[in-house]
Amino acid sequence: MRWWWLCTWFVLFWGTVLCGVPQAGAAQAASSEVGDLRLERGEDGLYLSANLQFELPELAEDALQKGIPMFFVADAQVLRDRWYWSDRQVAETTRYFRLSYQPLTRRWRLNISSTPFTNSGLGVVLGQNFDNYADALSSIQRFSRWKIAERDVIESDAVHTVNFRFRLDISQLPRPFQIGAVGRSGWNLLVSRSQRLGAEPAK
Repeated sequence: MRWWWLCTWFVLFWGTVLCGVPQAGAAQAASSEVGDLRLERGEDGLYLSANLQFELPELAEDALQKGIPMFFVADAQVLRDRWYWSDRQVAETTRYFRLSYQPLTRRWRLNISSTPFTNSGLGVVLGQNFDNYADALSSIQRFSRWKIAERDVIESDAVHTVNFRFRLDISQLPRPFQIGAVGRSGWNLLVSRSQRLGAEPAK
């Protein structure tokens, strides 16, 4: 019985600490958007560039300042339009981000990988250090010529739709944080946008 009460107190305590200001998080989520999304056909594939406009939920930023890493996921899905049936998916690409603060050096560390960090190993393709939080967040918000599809899957005479999404991945937070964050607007961060890619002009 004592064990049960301890578990209940633990969950309630973290729920109160982590979810005490949901209104602030909801207001931030409402102002988030994908701005200036551009699609570019290259010789070897399709590229996406975008500028994201968002602020981290207050609870997530506070956890970062305490040394808890935050994880983000961006994914792009390419669909080939079909008038006679549902659109056909021809490509899907995902990028993973890990942002952390190192109190001893007072620096920020951003890692980017094409595979989830739990299994990434050598899959981490980029690691950057920043002197301040604003620069680290700005780096996450900029996507420059991200290759989202190979050239051979993009039909030149067809119309395609690209669905882009960026979100905070609470599934990789420490377990107590997950318990307090699930279903709470104070941890919400999701921006998305769809854009059509027209057929190339006939030569």
